[in-house]
Amino acid sequence: MLTLITGAGGALGSAVARLLVGRGQRVALVERRPSLATLGAELGAAAVSAYVSDSSSAEFARALAECEAAAGEPVSCAALVAGGWAGGVLVHEGAHELADMLDLNTLSVHAALAGLLPGMVARGAGAVVIVGSRNVERPWSGKGSAAYTASKAAAVAFAQAAAAEVLSSGVRVNSVLISTMDTEANREGMPDADPTRWVSTESAAGVVAFLLSEEARDISGASVPVYGRA
Repeated sequence: MLTLITGAGGALGSAVARLLVGRGQRVALVERRPSLATLGAELGAAAVSAYVSDSSSAEFARALAECEAAAGEPVSCAALVAGGWAGGVLVHEGAHELADMLDLNTLSVHAALAGLLPGMVARGAGAVVIVGSRNVERPWSGKGSAAYTASKAAAVAFAQAAAAEVLSSGVRVNSVLISTMDTEANREGMPDADPTRWVSTESAAGVVAFLLSEEARDISGASVPVYGRA
């Protein structure tokens, strides 16, 4: 079984990749950043990889074809982790802040779903997990990052709509709503916060892996909260 992971070079994406490979699965790593090379070397023969230059459907389709050709099998599951965060008070934001967040967090999900679902539906099986944010369920907690919150809400809406559209085909689509994750970047950005209350990347990866697994075969269209104690 081949699981594709977007944003594989980041903290959560790499945690998902390591967890799945540790369980004997093969992974297809997709990323914009050159850090992917280090992860690919670490995972060895269990991983194939491809770079994308933007969030377009054409770029994702090329990366998907490249990974499937290298692996010699189609993608069975996918964790759509790619995204980004930027803060900013709404009344001072320009159109480019929203455009940037939509590109990273929403258009990337749309491109991946458009590229993955037709093949999964044709094969009658597949599972996709989209990484959302707690802000989707509690938008007031996104004070100071309205564009990010809106872009993640749109991504989760894609997940729920897609889940309904492919339900009868045997393909499942779910999302996870994660609060603050315990990453090096978050520790540096919030030095006065208590990281023991945050969600570890390993914990979040475990939830993603469960939703992709056969044990979650009766779960689709769900938005699973992963809040830790934050």
